[in-house]
Amino acid sequence: MLTWTISTVCGSSADTVIIVFNPTMGTPCPGLPSFAYGGQTYNTVQIGTQCWMKENLNIGTMVTSVNTGYDHSDVSNNGIIEKYCYNNDPANCDIYGGLYDWNEMMQYTTIPGTQGICPTGWHIPTDAEWCTLTTVLDATVNCSVNGTSGTNAGGRMKETGTTHWYSPNTGATNESGFTALGAGCRDWYGYFSGLSVDAIFWSSSEYSTPGGIYNGLDYNSAKVRRYGYFKTTGFSLRCARTE
Repeated sequence: MLTWTISTVCGSSADTVIIVFNPTMGTPCPGLPSFAYGGQTYNTVQIGTQCWMKENLNIGTMVTSVNTGYDHSDVSNNGIIEKYCYNNDPANCDIYGGLYDWNEMMQYTTIPGTQGICPTGWHIPTDAEWCTLTTVLDATVNCSVNGTSGTNAGGRMKETGTTHWYSPNTGATNESGFTALGAGCRDWYGYFSGLSVDAIFWSSSEYSTPGGIYNGLDYNSAKVRRYGYFKTTGFSLRCARTE
């Protein structure tokens, strides 16, 4: 904040200007613009003090999702990283990344911030780290709300246009460089839904024993939503750099 005063023989007047510095965003992480993992190259993006992957993780062997009933998983703790691809189509993993069961993503631990299936030097972001990301983009986000909040954090995270989102892709500016795509999900019955509608990202924080916390973006909203949901659901994953 700067204040200056102008004085003359006739009197004086003062004015105040508030200067706001936007957080660093949209540029590659210093010293690490990209890296290779599992035969794929990932770009990085610095948002505030955090370094994030710019694309959804796509690691592991695709398993076929079958519709066998409520709250079930088609992956197992067998020492092999397993993923779902939307509509059981590997081409969708190439575009949108894998969809991961929470336990498989965590590699069967419940420790927040664990590396899980992320590469060395990276980890699965906690709910608190997601809060840091969304609030640096939009101070009106309420991280304690189990629902939708904020004004435009989601819009600042979404890829622009309608190549990977349905119209109207409300508020999408991708100002942060996060470049979220509407990857959809695999639900707890084994069905796929939400392609071009939702981008839903797991955190490494539990909501309850059967649930994990996620953050989501929608094609028709510029806000963000935060919920606890069944761990057997397949959501996207963005890894964060470990300091």
